[in-house]
Amino acid sequence: MATIHLAINGQTYSVEADPQISLLTVLREQLDLTGSKYGCGEGQCGACTVLVEGKAQRSCITRVGSVSGKQITTIEGLAKGDHLHPVQQAFLDEDAMQCAYCTSGMIMSAVALLQKNADPSERQIVDFMDGNICRCGTYSRIVRAIQKAAKAQPAAVANGAGR
Repeated sequence: MATIHLAINGQTYSVEADPQISLLTVLREQLDLTGSKYGCGEGQCGACTVLVEGKAQRSCITRVGSVSGKQITTIEGLAKGDHLHPVQQAFLDEDAMQCAYCTSGMIMSAVALLQKNADPSERQIVDFMDGNICRCGTYSRIVRAIQKAAKAQPAAVANGAGR
């Protein structure tokens, strides 16, 4: 066990953990940040996606010791008070979820995409989101939600603001 310092959603945490366990395990079991979901445990489904230094990363295969001191954003860190992040709002507006198990990972990946490319084409969205699996098959609504978020406030989304 080691003391690991994590910067998550603008807060600093010190946790006692084996540096080799997954970030997802620490988020869910030690910090009670349960928005990121355990899906496949192999980084293939995207349900556990978080942002590390602004880039989408699968927390189930990320060793917690490797992100010590890096800025981590989880789904819990997107909304500011009563103001949803534009991507969260677009997912609601477009009904881009059914069972919603994949939704937090989809949203986090979409935020990463829009930070990288504020006006992606449909093909760019599909390609970027390719590693996120929705068992309910709401892909067309997910694409529409990302397009809506990009059009609604491209500068705010790209800068992580608008919340």
